[in-house]
Amino acid sequence: MEQNSNNKTNPLKILFLPITATLDFIQKYFKAIIFLLIVLLLFGVMQKEQISQPNLMEISLDGAILDAKTVLEQIEEAQDENIKGVLFVVNSPGGAVAPSVEISYAIKRLREKKPVVAYAAGTMASGSYYASIWANKIIANPGSTIGSIGVIFEAPNLQKLLDKIGIEPQVVKAGRYKEVGTPFRKWSELEKEELKKVISNTYKMFTTDVAKARGLDLNNSSQWADAHIFTAYGAKQVGLIDAVGTQYEAKKAVEKLAHVKKAVWKKPSEFEKMLKRVTSETSSKLLSLLFGGKLF
Repeated sequence: MEQNSNNKTNPLKILFLPITATLDFIQKYFKAIIFLLIVLLLFGVMQKEQISQPNLMEISLDGAILDAKTVLEQIEEAQDENIKGVLFVVNSPGGAVAPSVEISYAIKRLREKKPVVAYAAGTMASGSYYASIWANKIIANPGSTIGSIGVIFEAPNLQKLLDKIGIEPQVVKAGRYKEVGTPFRKWSELEKEELKKVISNTYKMFTTDVAKARGLDLNNSSQWADAHIFTAYGAKQVGLIDAVGTQYEAKKAVEKLAHVKKAVWKKPSEFEKMLKRVTSETSSKLLSLLFGGKLF
């Protein structure tokens, strides 16, 4: 009797057999299933790209300009011969001189191969304006802020604070101007004059390039430079931008200049969007904490 009882089929086992069998199959062939899904996904993406090959691209400059690497990588990607036109979307207060200049001349080189339209999405000021000047056309959102063509070098004087907490800096140097810009004491008049030369030369480079790129009279730079801050309409009046409009209109301008029959915009992945957002927020916070440096 006991032997016969053991040989009886468990009704619960029969009931859940489809589920357990499926789970056993998934567990056994899990890696193979994942691999197959990846292959199918890649195949689908490739098929989609073949059907609708992007011919236009958007490049973004967001937040403070502390490093040019991310934007330069986007510009390099836009060199693809399939990309016929580029929209350079800018929302930046400016930043360090060197990366701003680097981006500016990269845009200039890109323009030699295909049309570039720069769009001021919020702020296109100082270094970010410099980055945009060589575009074929600059269009600004009606609520944007443009300009601030100027250069600044600043650092705090921490001498009183150091005296209060009992810290005295020690310096060994060679070269009269090696301590120029130090935050540990008040600057001498000689040091200020040395800094003024650097700032003046950088400002001259800035205004000269703007005048060349925008076809402006350098002799009248006090009208459009001098760190003036303009609304979009004010910037148009002095020649810093070409038109006031929305991003939709800026895209249409790219499509027209690129002469594409059907506009297919290259879309960044969600990961790229998130990465840009995090980088923008982080760089802006870092810039606000900087104690000194030559900035646009």
